[in-house]
Amino acid sequence: MHDEEKQLVRRAVWEALDTAGAVHDETAHGRIPNFVGAEAAARRLAELDIWKTASVVKSVPDKAQLPVRSLALKAGKLVYMAVPKLATRQPFYLLDPRKLSAPHDIAASSKHAATVAPTVDVDQLLPIDVIVLGSVAVNRAGVRIGKGAGYSDLEFALLAEAGLIRPDTVVITTVHSLQVIDGSIPATDHDVNVDLVVTPDEVIECTTPHRPAGILWDHLDEEKISSIPTLLARSRSRTEDPQCS
Repeated sequence: MHDEEKQLVRRAVWEALDTAGAVHDETAHGRIPNFVGAEAAARRLAELDIWKTASVVKSVPDKAQLPVRSLALKAGKLVYMAVPKLATRQPFYLLDPRKLSAPHDIAASSKHAATVAPTVDVDQLLPIDVIVLGSVAVNRAGVRIGKGAGYSDLEFALLAEAGLIRPDTVVITTVHSLQVIDGSIPATDHDVNVDLVVTPDEVIECTTPHRPAGILWDHLDEEKISSIPTLLARSRSRTEDPQCS
């Protein structure tokens, strides 16, 4: 039932964005919207003290968050960007502004990161100061939904299980104002809420942050586990280690 309710919210937001001409693509449907004003939202985020003091940022690879990743690199921050669909054994790109051979806006794109940045596994990451998520919809309580594939929640779970997310780690999403809804959004235990919502026009401090402490294996089917190399490796380790059973 939750999946059906979430899909209704997605369709309503996608339709509103398309009607308003508020995305750069032909349609918002079926994706994290590459919304008009993403650069302005990134600049607003960059004005916040929690951003200025952050040195390590983890971001999704979506186009809408490219301006955030680019500004992070320009500010000298270390950026971990998820490999799309977590498709490699080492599922994060390491974007170190001191070592990149391409301009920041090029290096920060999911299309070019593979050519300029190494991939790293979770155990090679430093603790995270700021996590940047993409969203289809989010409400003012901080409940968000993506396009339904669940990769952002899995990325968070991997980092949380590795102890890389501290109590003061801030979780942020940048969105168009039409993606902020007043109503409720259904959520499950594996869903990650955000602490801040940043639009081109405002910063919303959220009231009910929820953070899973790690991977909820009973929420994953065998197909999903098998499609993500780092999950498959961890699943096998759990099976082999009697303390994990």
